[in-house]
Amino acid sequence: MNKIIPINRSIVPACDVSMEKYIDILKSTRDIEKVGGYKIGPVLTGRIGYDKIMKVTREYTDKPLIFDAQKWGTDIPDTAEKILTPLKESGMDAVILFPQSGPATEYGWIKAAQNLDLGVIVGGEMTHPRYLSTDLSEGKNKNYTEIFKELGITREISGFMRELAPEDIYEIATRMGITNFVVPGNKPDKITRYKSLIERCGVSEPTFWSPGLVKQMGKISDGAKAAGKRFHGIVGRGLYETENMEQTALSLIREL
Repeated sequence: MNKIIPINRSIVPACDVSMEKYIDILKSTRDIEKVGGYKIGPVLTGRIGYDKIMKVTREYTDKPLIFDAQKWGTDIPDTAEKILTPLKESGMDAVILFPQSGPATEYGWIKAAQNLDLGVIVGGEMTHPRYLSTDLSEGKNKNYTEIFKELGITREISGFMRELAPEDIYEIATRMGITNFVVPGNKPDKITRYKSLIERCGVSEPTFWSPGLVKQMGKISDGAKAAGKRFHGIVGRGLYETENMEQTALSLIREL
């Protein structure tokens, strides 16, 4: 399954909300063509399970549903099939994997999802400060240097992931036939870099999915320009914390 969302560009609400708010999101956006699908996760499924969420969702829309467990693909390879099977059986369309624990796990989880005919979207770099080993940046509202000093750590603490790890993650995924990738929407220069790598590995028209927009300061227009033909902007708080979600969605779509 390569084309999870049939249109080339869209907005995807990130629905890390209560069931009541989720239904409000569905009602407000289901009739908007360029709302391409919905991203859900444990905030919704944690208490009531996949089947109940699928039942409620399909009462309102047939648009694709993408599951993001924040972050799957980090356990040992052998757990992938037993964890992913219930997701597939529920009718979920795709899963986001962030294989941060190494290439063996990445291979095992992608292979398990492919064997189940479950759509796969692979992420390699996240949007927040101090993710990569070369990153010593501070947060929008936090000074991590001072926070760590208060903990008694006076040396510099950078991100845990080595600088080239995302490139390895994206290359392995590409070589396994994956064409959908999560890239940080608030880092358009990185989108350009990863797009070039993925295209060199043989995917002529990759599809990019970007969080880090609106509330995390990323501009949809910048992300879409860097991504090229196929781009889906993932928007959470910047959509569901507004008074009129329909009008907000239409406004965001104009930036695609």
